Amino acid sequence: MFGKILIANRGDVALRVLRACRELNIPNVVVHSTADADSMPVRLADESVCIGPPASADSYLNVASIITAAGITGADAVHPGVGFVAENADFAEIVAAHGLTFIGPEPRHIRSMGDKVEAKITAADSGLPLVPGSPGAVHTLDEARTIGADVGYPLLVKAASGGGGRGMKVAETADDLAEAFSSARSEAKAAFGDDTVYLERYLGQPRHIEVQVIADSHGNVVHLGERECSIQRRHQKVVEEAPSPFISPETRAAMGRQAVELARAVGYRSAGTVEFIVGADQDFYFLEMNTRLQVEHPVTEMVYGLDLVEKMIRVAAGEKLGLTQDDIVANGWAVEARVYAEDPARGFLPSIGQLLRYREPAGEGVRVDSGVDEGGEISMYYDPMIAKLVAHAPTREAAIDRLHLALDHYEIDGITSNRQFLSAVLENGSFRSGDLTTGFIEAEFDGDFVAEPPADGAAGLVALGTAVVALQMDERHAGDPDTAFVVIDQTGTRWMVEFGHLDTLSAATKVDGRGYPLAGRLQAPVHLFDGTVNEEPVAVQIRQSGHKVVLTRGAARLALTVLPARFEPLLDHMPAAAEGAGADEIIAPMPGQITRLLVDVGDEVVEGQDVAIIEAMKMENVLSAEARGTVRDIAVKIGDNLNVDDLIMALDLADEN
Repeated sequence: MFGKILIANRGDVALRVLRACRELNIPNVVVHSTADADSMPVRLADESVCIGPPASADSYLNVASIITAAGITGADAVHPGVGFVAENADFAEIVAAHGLTFIGPEPRHIRSMGDKVEAKITAADSGLPLVPGSPGAVHTLDEARTIGADVGYPLLVKAASGGGGRGMKVAETADDLAEAFSSARSEAKAAFGDDTVYLERYLGQPRHIEVQVIADSHGNVVHLGERECSIQRRHQKVVEEAPSPFISPETRAAMGRQAVELARAVGYRSAGTVEFIVGADQDFYFLEMNTRLQVEHPVTEMVYGLDLVEKMIRVAAGEKLGLTQDDIVANGWAVEARVYAEDPARGFLPSIGQLLRYREPAGEGVRVDSGVDEGGEISMYYDPMIAKLVAHAPTREAAIDRLHLALDHYEIDGITSNRQFLSAVLENGSFRSGDLTTGFIEAEFDGDFVAEPPADGAAGLVALGTAVVALQMDERHAGDPDTAFVVIDQTGTRWMVEFGHLDTLSAATKVDGRGYPLAGRLQAPVHLFDGTVNEEPVAVQIRQSGHKVVLTRGAARLALTVLPARFEPLLDHMPAAAEGAGADEIIAPMPGQITRLLVDVGDEVVEGQDVAIIEAMKMENVLSAEARGTVRDIAVKIGDNLNVDDLIMALDLADEN
């Protein structure tokens, strides 16, 4: 076994590997950038080494610094985690050249499977079915047109290197091919340094199913069932589960067998994932093989009771798997939600800042893989994932319910998260029924997501919010407490609330004359109400400021203004809220860095014209003019770091008359 393992990653991934090292009693080293100097993995590591400034290229992708850190700390093995150098064959070779063990597959496997064209050829040679498409790389538009005429449309133009949905464009018809081909190559070059693409028939509304395999250096290979990964946004997975609610036992067995055959045919070693695209008829086609630990590995671990990271370490140390396929037995169901620092109401743009309040859910069957804690920073330099939240239960329905309740208990303040959007996915009828495709989110959540007032149960939330505010009023103004309140919600609806009894743990409440008894901690400040409303168990998050209170439960959000009933005659005289920025201003939709200015002062612009690019967390956002006009002022320069709603430029709008 290894004497010391260097963890070449950050955040939740670094902490996950660190935990496995602790389970095996192996000393560990965590490398970090200056931006992560005070991060949880760094604080919990046995040793840590700073390897560069915040930018990934200067730190987590800096091979020389990582190797140097291994040398000065005496590490004899390197675990790359997920992302960064995890699928860098050159890095794996350099690790070996310095007498260290790379905890992962051999460089040749990373290289062959990382090149999607070569991977398809290898898979075909191993007997795996392929989606009809080009036999290899496509270098010219004329080649692409010939293949399109033969294969048919719609056609997917796909980068040969990389992943994460980048370098992928769909040509619906032959007329769309030129733009899709050019755009995919350009995006692939920018993202991966390689503009090589290939073509395949685009299967509309398929399922994305992957099979987990693990192999040792002694010829032993097993699979650990499949994961359903169809819930995606922009080709990025959002919710995953194991097993799939769609796959039949016969298809499951066939996919598992072929995944194992591929791994065995190439002499694979370590954990890996064989991904398939599956049609409605359960016909499946090889998509790619990921030669690393997957982000969604926790659902497999919870269903099969195995620690994949521990197995990776043991296999890299030369140990046998100690498992046969007959030993792999599924137990129940697991569902994972990726909790991101992003704003669903702003096109899911990244949200950065300090975690002013951060409380993770707990309980039977609940697992949180995170790398943050309260007071920590969500940085603009890295992926916006906060945590992987996983729930396990005997049945799919119970696992979904458990995950939904865990999301209600998950407290994240200081930044905006996708917590309520995830709740909306779990509440969706199609999701509940298992009717899933890779187009699910686009079909069910067209455009931005904004939490809506509850379709039912609003009165109970009104009662709860009023009780919290009323108790605080009573505390500030001792004496004769108010017992009647007028409440205005975010829709402008007015509610009359009366209390027959009110204290810190219970209340006899009437909302518009109907009783809504409350039981649970009500004394402000209440951040999480875990109690009952009308005798129904609920978990409701509450954020209060004076007379205003916001309650969230599941995908529902209810904002209230609570006033003593005697103030009702004055409500009609309250001023309207001020409007935000108009079309004459271009403002920052997210915190980030200005990377390009596409216009100058004095330039005329038209509606929809791109004017600037802001970047954060590896996401590029192009800002466009909302109306025709002339650029009057530019308030920023390239390289400036901006906050949400900072002014970028101002326009003099054209007279349309």
